[in-house]
Amino acid sequence: MAKAVGSIPTESIYIMIENINYIYVLRSLKNGKRYVGSTKLRPEERLKQHHQGSNRWTSQNGPFELVYSEEFLTFSDARKRERFLKSGIGRKFLDNFLK
Repeated sequence: MAKAVGSIPTESIYIMIENINYIYVLRSLKNGKRYVGSTKLRPEERLKQHHQGSNRWTSQNGPFELVYSEEFLTFSDARKRERFLKSGIGRKFLDNFLK
């Protein structure tokens, strides 16, 4: 089978898509508070879980809207970004970005 120079085999693309990790930011429609999380699910799917009460904090503060997300190739990179967004500087970044 011939391959174009620089092409990525189809099976590699499938594996990369399967292993995408995300961080996401939810905003409470009830009180405006934010929730930052990381997941291996698509953020829209994780939002559905939050609406079903999968987490104590979100079950008490929902419903939510998804306001921000990022994709990462590794779960550890997603977790690092999640921790940053929960820090003082990260919260300021989100404040400015989500205005």
